[in-house]
Amino acid sequence: MSDQLLVHPRSVGADRTLAAYYAVRSAVSLAWVAAALTIGSTSAFIAGALLLLYPAWDAVANVADARQHGGLRRNPTQAFNLVVSGVTTAAVGIALTVSMNAVLGVFGAWAAMSGLLQLATAVRRWRRVGAQWLMILSGAQSAAAGPMFVLVARASETPRVADIVPYAAFGAFYFLASAAWLKFSAARRGRESTP
Repeated sequence: MSDQLLVHPRSVGADRTLAAYYAVRSAVSLAWVAAALTIGSTSAFIAGALLLLYPAWDAVANVADARQHGGLRRNPTQAFNLVVSGVTTAAVGIALTVSMNAVLGVFGAWAAMSGLLQLATAVRRWRRVGAQWLMILSGAQSAAAGPMFVLVARASETPRVADIVPYAAFGAFYFLASAAWLKFSAARRGRESTP
């Protein structure tokens, strides 16, 4: 049996697992976007809850992903992302008592850091699974969006939860596109490895 055939079953399984994870992340992001655009503008409490949920979900998602791929010790970028997102959730809670400008500033710092960590995770995975170029692009875009959030946070206008919607929507798109790419790749590899 060739080395190529030995690699295929493992690659197909990894692609399918990661595709399912990316699909869930996309669905949750789209649900968050829908909530932010509808009920998010109806009350400060709901907006605050949505702003707390966003980084908290990212922390949970990083743990789930790392567990599927050998645990947090074998995935240091995700372990660090867990800490960053956890600290951000607490920081958002504190910033909500100050102003929405402060919240957006926290989101900016988090977007930059988590984007760089997502990019690093994708680079690390490059050889084992596909569709990582989309995750690299997503991470780079998130890192670039961070400083823009910080600049907007310094403006005199009061930001709204809807101001984060484009950022979340782009993230949902990248995760969805990555899931589709991985499913296609897994199906193709499965056909190639079938005698």
